[in-house]
Order: sequence, then structure tokens, then C-alpha cells
Amino acid sequence: MPKDASGKKSPGIARASATPYAKPGGASHGKPGADHRHVGVHLHHSLGQHLLKNPLVTQAMIEKAAIKSTDTVLEIGPGTGNLTLKLLESARKVIAVEHDPRMVVELQKRLHATPLGAKLQLIHSDVMKLELPFFNLCVANIPYQISSPLVFKLLSHPSRFRCAILMVQREFAQRLCAKPGDELYCRLSINTQLLSKVDHLMKVSKNSFRPPPKVDSSVVRIEPRNPPPPVNFIEWDGLVRLCFNRKNKTLGAIFRSKALLKLLEENLRTQRALVGGTGRSGAMDEEAVDVHELVDSVLGATGFAEQRAAKMDIDDFLLLLSKFNETGLHFSGGTDWDMGDS
Repeated sequence: MPKDASGKKSPGIARASATPYAKPGGASHGKPGADHRHVGVHLHHSLGQHLLKNPLVTQAMIEKAAIKSTDTVLEIGPGTGNLTLKLLESARKVIAVEHDPRMVVELQKRLHATPLGAKLQLIHSDVMKLELPFFNLCVANIPYQISSPLVFKLLSHPSRFRCAILMVQREFAQRLCAKPGDELYCRLSINTQLLSKVDHLMKVSKNSFRPPPKVDSSVVRIEPRNPPPPVNFIEWDGLVRLCFNRKNKTLGAIFRSKALLKLLEENLRTQRALVGGTGRSGAMDEEAVDVHELVDSVLGATGFAEQRAAKMDIDDFLLLLSKFNETGLHFSGGTDWDMGDS
């Protein structure tokens, strides 16, 4: 099973959960604080479905989104529509993607024959398998179990949407916003911050939900960088994954290990085969190249031999990747850079 950007096990983008999405605040009926006994569908508490009983949280998310009357807003996991109704009041159009068929029926009933219903496009689908349409904003209380792949699905969308206001698990929010040297700084942190500007907007107590979930939540704002950074993200992520698998080891210890040197050599051979067997000189025989020497030249040029990934920022990794690429060493092409923890 692949790992997510924080280094923890996750379903991955291509293997999202087949169960209905579950999230705090995902199912309610009538007023935001309605008791779950009056909901038209039974809440699956085992799946993490909890009622948001604090209407101030919904209102705060709407205000932070700064929705324009011309905006098309994407909502993921609308449940029975408390947040959806507020979005429809402000936006030109709302595209709501819901996986649970029971919630789809409830939302259809709620908006049937109402003026706001004409502004809603309701899509019954697994959002991770859906080609997302155009949208200006994303405002959602997202399913926590797909937080990481969903964030990167949004950030890879070809239309540069203005921002996403998302409710996520508190620790996930802390990882998104973590800086070099922070305890929670990880691959998720640096990958998200390469592609976007991330801000923690507010904390949401578990007591804001009925029944209270086991974790606290947070609302974050994610603003994609426009234009996106001029870097091959697959290549970038290969390097970052490698370094953060052992983020407290020095780069010298990581890149001079026999297992990694072997992987780098194999990948170099593959890269050269794809371009006709030529190296950086255009004629150098691949057997004559000492990968250990190439690695030493990069670590020497950057001065990062004694540096640790846990304390390196985006500019450091961009420099490191550039120097590796200059020597002909790459981190894409299908090689599995997950070396595991030592």
C-alpha cells in the first residue's frame, strides 16, 4: 500500500475508499443544529459521520471563502446540505459531489422545487475517480480518510482555482502548515507548500459535533500558486520522498548507502537507455560513470552532506534536485524511491 505525503499509509489517489465518504458535519437536516434522531437517514457513526451542531463554523467558512456572485463553487461531500444551502445563497453555481446515495436523495428532497435548486449541479460519484469540472472555489468539510490524495487532486486541477477552504483533521492541518524544524514537518508539508500557500484559519473543537468525534478539526485555506512552480513534480516528489523517509538522517548518510547507490545506478542506466545511451557528455560510456562520485559532487556543490531533510526548505530541495539533474541523476522514470525507515 502506498504512503501519503506525511509518510503514513494511505489508500492513494487511485485506490480511494470504496465505502461512502464519512466526515464530521456530513449529515444533518433542517437547521444546522438539528438532532441526528430527526435526520431522514441513519448516521454511520462507525464511519465517522457526525452532525455539526455549531452554525458559527459554517458561517465562518462562508465568510473566509469570500464568495463572489459570479463564482462556481465545488463542494465535496455535501451530506444533506447545510453548507450547500449557504453556498447557493452566495454563488452563481454550486457543484456538489456526493458518494453516499442516501445523502444524494436527502439533498435532492431538500432542494426540490426551490429557487436555489436551479443553481445546484449534484454529482453522485466517488470524487477520487471523477474528472473535476471547472470551479473558482472549493469549500468543503472533506472526508478525512482521503484528505491527502484529495488535496493533491485539487492542486493538480488544470484550472487555477482561487482557493480552497477545507475542514480537515487538526493534525493533518498542522502537517500542511508545518515549517522546517517543526516536529510535524514532513513530505506532505513541503509538497503542499511547493504548489500552494497554506494558512490555518481556525480550530474546530470535537464538541462542535454530535456525537463528538475522537479528533479535533481545523479549517485551512489553500491557495494554488499561479503560475505553478517550473518543476517536474514527479521528479521532485521522488527526491523528497527519498529524503523524508529518513528525515532525521543526514543527506550524506542517505545518499551514500549501498542500496540507494544501486538504485541510482539502475535509474541512470534506464534514463540513458531512453535517450540512446548518452550521458551528460553526450558520449560517455555508462559503465565508466561512478555514481558514488556523482553523488559526492552534488553534496559537495550544495554543502548539504550534513544537512537533514527535517530542516530543509523548498529552495534547498530545488537546488539539490537541480544539481542532481545536472549530473544526469534523476528521481522519476518508474523507480520506487520508498526505501523505508532504517
